[in-house]
Amino acid sequence: MGYLKFNITAKDGKARTAILKLKHGSIMTPELMPVATKATVKAISSEDLEDLGAQLLICNTYHLMLKPGADIIEKIGGLNKFMNWKKPILTDSGGFQAFSLGLALKHGTGKMYHPNKGEKLQSSKKSFVKITDKGIFFRSVYDNSPHLLTPEKSIEVQEKLGADLILALDECTSPMSDKSYVKKSIDRTHQWAIRCLKAHKTDQAIAGIIQGSSWKDLRKKSAKFICSLPFDSIAVGGSLGKTKLDMHNILDWIYPYLPEDKPRHFLGIGVVEDIFEGVERGMDLFDCVSPTRSARSGYAYVRPPLGNKMNKFRIKFTTANYKIDKRHLDPNCNCKTCKNYSLAYINHLYKSEEMLAHKLVSYHNIHFFLQLMEEIRTSIKKKGLKKLKRSWGL
Repeated sequence: MGYLKFNITAKDGKARTAILKLKHGSIMTPELMPVATKATVKAISSEDLEDLGAQLLICNTYHLMLKPGADIIEKIGGLNKFMNWKKPILTDSGGFQAFSLGLALKHGTGKMYHPNKGEKLQSSKKSFVKITDKGIFFRSVYDNSPHLLTPEKSIEVQEKLGADLILALDECTSPMSDKSYVKKSIDRTHQWAIRCLKAHKTDQAIAGIIQGSSWKDLRKKSAKFICSLPFDSIAVGGSLGKTKLDMHNILDWIYPYLPEDKPRHFLGIGVVEDIFEGVERGMDLFDCVSPTRSARSGYAYVRPPLGNKMNKFRIKFTTANYKIDKRHLDPNCNCKTCKNYSLAYINHLYKSEEMLAHKLVSYHNIHFFLQLMEEIRTSIKKKGLKKLKRSWGL
């Protein structure tokens, strides 16, 4: 068992607030962590994240083992010293890249996929991955060099990176994978989980990952198995089906098997309505690249009434409508970007391809989600989560 303490402080239905203690500090949950894939949250410094009140980050094992390399980061003192971040860090195992560089390319899909009526799946890209019971064979996206990521190798790399909480290696299947493939895949993931626990030698906390795609019996089987192992934390990963209802069902199916005294991480989830649905079903931690990715794509997250479910709580600040707009991104936001810069200026920066546009809007978008999580925590303590959800039009 690694260093992790988890104390529930309030409940509202299945939703709960808690204090999660890790080696580098305490975290109030539920919380969404910014994604620092390559030891950086894109366009945002560690000082910015501290200013924003970010409590923890998640970094990517696959990318960091390739560039600059786990040995280099270990020699510098681990990820915290490497990126000048004093608070907790999680690392992904590299298992998601088995999907994103494999079946995601082959199937042309993400973790969720809902084809239009009559639409046929098109396979247009070549997979960079081959998965066997031994591990994940892949070629580097940087130099095409071959690598084999086994459960033991994933744990070794994550121990060198020095994160507070590490993840067991798993296989993330595609929503287009058939049941026979998913069945074989979860059996493989379960064996990898055992191998990860055997390989784990440090006091870092470690999380197991529930798989099973959108099949009820497979999700329940995986939840029962992973939760029976001596993991410090439980994560929910893999394909979440073809509809939002599939995703909600998955959380409902596995809930009876989740240990009450361990944190629960809903991997790769960070859309406003999905956060509410996840929290309502007992999830504690979330992560998503959408705050910074949306900023780079010209979108800013906005609160109600400007933001709503129809516009996905976003405005496209690059449109001509904002060329001479003196207003801020969101009149209901008090972040530094909204206090100091107009839509016209941010529109100009983006149109001029100035990097400052990405920084300012990424800062705002991260603030948006961290403020939302704070409001969710407060509402749970007051047993008012449903009221807060309704105020967001959900």
